[in-house]
Amino acid sequence: MKRYILRRTLISIATLMVILFILFMLLQLLPGSPFNDEKLSMEQRQILAAKYGLDRPPLVQFFNYLKNMLSGDFGVSYNISKNVPVAELLKSRLVLSAELGLWAILIGTIVGFVFGTIAAFNQNTIWDTFSTILSVVGVSVPSYVFALGLSYYFGFKLMWFPILFDATNKQLSMVMPAISLSLFTMASIARFTRTEMVEVLQSDYIMLAESKGVSGARLLFKHVLRNASIPILTVLAPLVVGLMTGSLVVEKIFSVPGIGQLLVNAIQSNDYNIILAIAFIYSALFIFVMFVVDILYGILDPRIRLVKGE
Repeated sequence: MKRYILRRTLISIATLMVILFILFMLLQLLPGSPFNDEKLSMEQRQILAAKYGLDRPPLVQFFNYLKNMLSGDFGVSYNISKNVPVAELLKSRLVLSAELGLWAILIGTIVGFVFGTIAAFNQNTIWDTFSTILSVVGVSVPSYVFALGLSYYFGFKLMWFPILFDATNKQLSMVMPAISLSLFTMASIARFTRTEMVEVLQSDYIMLAESKGVSGARLLFKHVLRNASIPILTVLAPLVVGLMTGSLVVEKIFSVPGIGQLLVNAIQSNDYNIILAIAFIYSALFIFVMFVVDILYGILDPRIRLVKGE
């Protein structure tokens, strides 16, 4: 297991460095520069480029950025908040988006798993039909439609929750955005949980366990869940990263000052350091989550480690 984890760690680090290099080079192809203000003369733009090291060859810029990044320095903002460290700009926004995403993950995963399990153990009943309808609606309808509906009914009509994000009442302000973001995850998990559990329940070894008198929670957790969990983890992993980095539309509807809106503003203004920092964080989160999923694969099914050479 140690060799397996070490190998996956080295692959993850190498992948992250390659992604960062490609992102850095792609930014060099963006039209314009961070200094597109019409009031600036050509000489002033050249002075600013020299000040921030943007007049150097791209490879030199990349290795300088990489060296600074490894020490925790993501550079400064060129346009959005001039000369303010990018790490300072991201700190509060990233925490807020991550907190919102974690709530959405918890709600979506728990509720989706419960509905999928109930549907699998009660095939062709009203519970199965309800779970199927939930899955179709949750996958088909965009999250911003749910967000608008929740905002109108629970925010405007009933006034249970703030319509717009309020930093002084953060917990209540998180409820509607988290539910809106969780519905797609909820529907996806419910659908895959039902499908995988139905397949597992019809397998020979489950029939053998039932013939030996195993039933209820013991059958679910010891036999069904362990064998059905790998496909569910595969579906959940990319959803986790997407939710933790926030949803631009939902954040916009509820005026949540998260990381999504900052990324769009940075792209529009060619604020390279902010774009790189957010893209790096997103890539690192995705690779980390997939790394954890790989480790969980090996724990849940040791045959995977054997196939990969351990």
